[in-house]
Amino acid sequence: MSVNTLIKRITTNTLQDMKMRGEKIAMLTSYDYSLAKIVDEAGIDVILVGDSASNVMAGHETTLPITLDQMIYHASSVVRAAKRCLVVVDLPFGSYQGNSKEALNSAIRIMKESGGHAVKVEGGQEICESVARIITAGIPVMGHLGLTPQSIHKFGTYTVRAKEEAEADKLKKDVLALQEAGCFGVVLEKIPAKLAEEVTASVRIPTIGIGAGPGCDGQVLVVHDILGLTKGFKPRFLRQYLDLYEQIGGAVKSYVSDVKASDFPGEKEQY
Repeated sequence: MSVNTLIKRITTNTLQDMKMRGEKIAMLTSYDYSLAKIVDEAGIDVILVGDSASNVMAGHETTLPITLDQMIYHASSVVRAAKRCLVVVDLPFGSYQGNSKEALNSAIRIMKESGGHAVKVEGGQEICESVARIITAGIPVMGHLGLTPQSIHKFGTYTVRAKEEAEADKLKKDVLALQEAGCFGVVLEKIPAKLAEEVTASVRIPTIGIGAGPGCDGQVLVVHDILGLTKGFKPRFLRQYLDLYEQIGGAVKSYVSDVKASDFPGEKEQY
């Protein structure tokens, strides 16, 4: 019996069971085979192939430029590495808003061409028709409320959302609407911790926080951020576990120095 057959795949039902048991859900982004393999083997529950690839992989200022084809490329790379965790793939900007038929077609392409296990969409009541239509095809959908980066030009800022009563009330209605539309979970980004805790207690589905305090059912961060690969990005909600920017830079400098000094390759590094 191969090792892979012994690994029990995490599913949307697993996450639901974890919420019921009070077991926290650990989620990280990944965008390529090599890092995804490490993240999966380290025991992560969910990998999000985020449209944040637009920022950390391609260097864009926002998540808006990344295309559906590019998301499928990144997701395919991650799926080939992930043997245990659930792989959720962001539907990119322009691939689902305002047209439920286009949303379904986009979700089908991601599932067929990448092998991903679920898709994620940003927005509340205004996208519930798209959510419901995607789910009719048997495709699991995760929601995303609070700070929604695809709407950055609407908000004009990356500041904390739902601090005012009116916006908080709308978020509460939106999360219930997403639950009723069939979402298996929802990301809550940059909202007050007290509100996130209240919302988490009000829904049956798991909530995953990013900058939303400890009261959510799980947490998600960008893998490049926790590894310190993104220099200078240190928001309050980020805990950086390594400083790979400096460590990798140091390794490259040592390599350059060794090559320039004819120290590499040495006697044991040649044929």
